[in-house]
Amino acid sequence: MKSHNMFFIIMISLFLSLIVVRFQIYEFAKRGFVATDYYKVDLRKIPTCGGISLLIVFFIILAMMMVFDKVSNFEMISSVTILLFGIFGLLDDFVDVGRITKVLVPFFFSVPISFAIDSTPMILPLVGEINLGLLYIYLIVPIYIMVVANLVNMHSGFNGLAVGLSAILMLSLLVKSMIFNRNLTFTLSCMLGAVLGLLYYNWYPSRIFDGNVGAMTMGATIGIGIVACGFLVSGFIMLIPHTVNFLMYVYWRIMRRLYPNDERWKLLKFGEVREDGTLKVPNGLTLKWLLPYHFRMTERRVVLYMYALTVVFCLISLPIPY
Repeated sequence: MKSHNMFFIIMISLFLSLIVVRFQIYEFAKRGFVATDYYKVDLRKIPTCGGISLLIVFFIILAMMMVFDKVSNFEMISSVTILLFGIFGLLDDFVDVGRITKVLVPFFFSVPISFAIDSTPMILPLVGEINLGLLYIYLIVPIYIMVVANLVNMHSGFNGLAVGLSAILMLSLLVKSMIFNRNLTFTLSCMLGAVLGLLYYNWYPSRIFDGNVGAMTMGATIGIGIVACGFLVSGFIMLIPHTVNFLMYVYWRIMRRLYPNDERWKLLKFGEVREDGTLKVPNGLTLKWLLPYHFRMTERRVVLYMYALTVVFCLISLPIPY
């Protein structure tokens, strides 16, 4: 896809997203589909499941492009996987599906990609090319997409955090795909525009939450972009902050199991906000809580630091072709 076409798709998707998300905010607020913003003094109720708008915008643009026969078969299959992840996230928003289900079920949503992707050899630093054949296609690819979707879903919780980080990751993948002449630019361009439109309303103070439907939709898109372009190593580098966040959470769970009666390891989902607007978090055992646990910081500032951290790793990954 040429750069001017890519820019056009981003802008059309962004414009449409601004309209659709605004409409969803109005309708969801009116119908009571809201969630509590625990990091505001007034504990306000905010419309949720903004990821629904991402799916609506994405598939409207997809349908428009299909009319002009501008969508590849691989991107059609990718859209099915993205839809499955989004529906699963929406289900989790209304019925907690449990952590084991979140790990196992999305693996099968990624299988359609396996039937479309080429048997691309993996290239590892200091090791070289490794051709794993069917093992790569039917195991590594679905696992990679599933893991990325869950990492994005976990590294969330503040206004603009997951949506903004996902926009940074998608933009980085889009730039890399252009530099190294890889495919899937339509999917990344279309979803990036939709995500930027959602970010406009999700940024502090949020007027709508992305919800699990949003996180899983964005995570699936990022995961597919990584495996489709063959960026498994550089994709891992881009996602180091997300991975660190996951490992911190795993450590928290282990310590909770070892010391169940110790209040230091009590599992809490939310912190609080002080009267001066700074965050009061129970511990520093997730990446988004680490800074406000040690320093008095506002939610907005923490999110900007998280953006900066991901930008650094995206820049490091940019020249890596695999």
